[in-house]
Amino acid sequence: MGKGGGCVPSKKKKPSSLATTGDGPGIDDDNDATIAPIQIDDDQTTIDGDRTTATNTAGTTTPAISTAAKISSPLKIFVVFYSMYGHVESLAKRMKKGVDSVQGVEATLYRVPETLSQEVVEQMKAPVKDLEIPEITAAELAAADGFLFGFPTRYGCMAAQMKAFFDSTGSLWKEQSLAGKPAGFFVSTGTQGGGQETTAWTAITQLVHHGMLFVPIGYTFGAGMFKMDSIRGGSPYGAGVFAGDGSREATETELALAEHQGNYMAAIVKRLAQP
Repeated sequence: MGKGGGCVPSKKKKPSSLATTGDGPGIDDDNDATIAPIQIDDDQTTIDGDRTTATNTAGTTTPAISTAAKISSPLKIFVVFYSMYGHVESLAKRMKKGVDSVQGVEATLYRVPETLSQEVVEQMKAPVKDLEIPEITAAELAAADGFLFGFPTRYGCMAAQMKAFFDSTGSLWKEQSLAGKPAGFFVSTGTQGGGQETTAWTAITQLVHHGMLFVPIGYTFGAGMFKMDSIRGGSPYGAGVFAGDGSREATETELALAEHQGNYMAAIVKRLAQP
């Protein structure tokens, strides 16, 4: 927002019961602690096959789904990313922590295939990839209930490796396998004006053609979204990190925002799954 933007929190706002003090994620040690990250009501009512019986007009009993039933298997959020130097990967790992903190939802980390040759990657001095994070194929996306896609920027748009992956999802588009599923973005840029918002904004087209639901985080991170005392990546579109010349690592505030996004997305996915 520009000067005088209307979205700055009112100082008259009553303290939230969720507010924390001290070194909570993105919260200052002063009165800003009253503006805590917004929490979504975590409705535990889901389906697990627990049933009661109901008598119909014919006098026979039929199974009825219990309103107190719970999830039989966790909802799945795939955190799918491309990261050459590890900046996006650091956000992805912290995002998984946020997702896993929501009962009944679990995250799985995946990286998209590299399109550059190994020789070129070595010449670019990219670090060795974490072998515990598998590569994903387009067909595997259909098994997820929601997504968090992460990628570095290339001139304000997603990196070619991620675009190539989206380009390989034609069969899913044909069957509309991803339609209605929620997804969010997180990014890495080299500079403060390098595309923290436009990289996510231009990526929305990929979701639109699949009929997916874009889930931004808005200003739900609370005071952490308004801090001006340090350099911080991230925007209402999603978490972000500034890579600089490649040597800068994600700050705790940037990582805390990523964790919040994971938690926020998990709550949205869970709510959408309710009967």
